[in-house]
Amino acid sequence: MADEGLRPIIVKRIKKGGGGHHGGAWKIAYADFVTAMMAFFLLMWLLGSTSKGDMSGIAEYFKTPLKVAMQGGSGSGDSSSVIQGGGRDLTRKDGQQKKGDNPQPKKSYNLGAAKAELGRLELSRLQGLKAKIEGMIQSSPTMKQYKNQLLLDITTDGLRIQIVDEQNRAMFALAKAELQPYTKEILLEIGRTLNDMPNKISLSGHTDAAAYSSGEKGYSNWELSADRANASRRALIAGGMDEGKVLRVVGLSSAVPFNAAEPLSPVNRRISIIVMNKKAEESVTKEGVAPVTEAPAAAVAPVVPGTPAAAPGTPAAAAASAAAAVSKAALVDTRGAVPAAPGATAPEAALAPVK
Repeated sequence: MADEGLRPIIVKRIKKGGGGHHGGAWKIAYADFVTAMMAFFLLMWLLGSTSKGDMSGIAEYFKTPLKVAMQGGSGSGDSSSVIQGGGRDLTRKDGQQKKGDNPQPKKSYNLGAAKAELGRLELSRLQGLKAKIEGMIQSSPTMKQYKNQLLLDITTDGLRIQIVDEQNRAMFALAKAELQPYTKEILLEIGRTLNDMPNKISLSGHTDAAAYSSGEKGYSNWELSADRANASRRALIAGGMDEGKVLRVVGLSSAVPFNAAEPLSPVNRRISIIVMNKKAEESVTKEGVAPVTEAPAAAVAPVVPGTPAAAPGTPAAAAASAAAAVSKAALVDTRGAVPAAPGATAPEAALAPVK
């Protein structure tokens, strides 16, 4: 009994451990499966996006691939096949155009009509500027008293503003380029208005046919008319006109008279300010000096509607004046007088001072 009480107690402890290594063969099989699925869906997408004609071409190619590739002929390099050497698109008929071959209809632009439309728009703006100046003359106490000396009309070169002499009211001092105070006031008023349009400005000075007799050697009506035009330019700039707007300053002496029938008429002594249209600007820019166009597109009329005008000069006198202008015109730049000889066209119609 005593021995049985001393029997040892045995405790069995079992250590738990992981299983053995199973390897990576399953990963290879899974990768093959994913690759096959990707290829399958790619094939399905290609079949869904391929036309029946292309599918027929592919089928024809795989029927006799070597024969088509080596011998060529129908189906070899067919532009309608998606692969090189593929068969002919069986869905196409003779005379049928290839998809995408239809050219997009080109819009045709009539350049002449576009230029004509731009010309009409520009003419409308010039007429608006003319109406504004006419309204300013009527509303301004300073300008209204000289309205008979201010003439506005539309010519082939643009809007022309002319300031003419009257019998007892000259714009300049006798035989000088010095502006009278009221002439300066007129130019100052006009200068502010000319900035309403971006068009360039051309100024021309004119004298009557009386010979210059101040005694200064080498100084004639040509230099006098040029100096008067340049003095008018300075007054316009002082009135607020942008200096860069001036494109041409020209002196024409008595070559282009206002009243050809009376060469000594005071209305022949004048300053012409032309707000040039684009055509006239391009002519000056490209050729350096363009002919000075002083012939109006319509009959010249004073600002006040209904004012009667005298009969124009004879055609013979107009032709003679135009011929003289071609040989005698003088040009000055904005810094001073420089001799030149641009051509000039027929003179304006004569105007009788308003009573």
